[in-house]
Amino acid sequence: MRKFVIASVTLLASSVALSAAMSRGQEKRLREAADVLYELHATPDKDIPGDLWEKAECVVVIPSVKKSAFVIGGEYGKGVMSCRDSAAPRGWTAPAFMMLAKGSFGFQIGGEAVDLVLLVMNDNGVKHLLEDKVALGGEMSLAGGPVGRDARAMTDAQLKAEMLSYSRSQGLFAGIDLTGGVLKPDTDANEDTYGAGIHTRNIVLEKTATMPPQAEVFIRALNRAPATANN
Repeated sequence: MRKFVIASVTLLASSVALSAAMSRGQEKRLREAADVLYELHATPDKDIPGDLWEKAECVVVIPSVKKSAFVIGGEYGKGVMSCRDSAAPRGWTAPAFMMLAKGSFGFQIGGEAVDLVLLVMNDNGVKHLLEDKVALGGEMSLAGGPVGRDARAMTDAQLKAEMLSYSRSQGLFAGIDLTGGVLKPDTDANEDTYGAGIHTRNIVLEKTATMPPQAEVFIRALNRAPATANN
C-alpha cells in the first residue's frame, strides 16, 4: 500500500511539473511573438503599412519557423493569434494558439529562422480561421503584403486577398511561399491555457475565454501601431 501511495504521489508530481513546463513554453511563445512585432515596427521603411495594420481583423504571429522543420514530410511552426475587439479594454481578444502544419514552403535561406506575420483582412478570412484547419492559398486567398509607409501601390491580388503575409529573417524580408500550407488551432495549447473543450471560436469570436496575465506582453505589442504613410 505504501509503495502504491508513493508511486501515486510521484506520478502526480510529474504531471504537475509537465503542466508547468507546457505553460512556460506557451508564455515563451507569447514573448517571442511580441518581440517579432516590436522588431518589425522598429524600422518604418520595412514595416507593415499603418493603414493595412488598422484594417486587419486578426493578426497571426509565428516566430522562428526553421527550414529544418520542413524537410521531407515536414513538421510545423507554432504561433499565436488575436483579433480586434472594440469592447475589450486593450482592443484585442485573448490570444489563441495556432500551428502552421506540415508542408514544404520553399524556404530559400539555409537553416536560418524565419518569422511570419499574417494579417487577416476581412470577415471571410476570419471565418476560415475558425474552422478546424484552413489551406493557405486554397480555401483562404493569400498574397505577400506590401512593405513600407504606404499601401497605395498594392496590386489587385493583394487588395482582394483574405490574408497578407510577411516573412523575415534577420531583419530582411524572406519571401516565403506559404501556398499549400495549413493553418490550424493548437488545440493542446489552447486547452492547457483556457480549459478543456475551449476552441478558437470561443477565444476570438465568442470571447468567452479570460485573458491570461501572460498575454499582456503580446497585446502591448499589437497596440504599438506601425508607422503610417504620413510619418
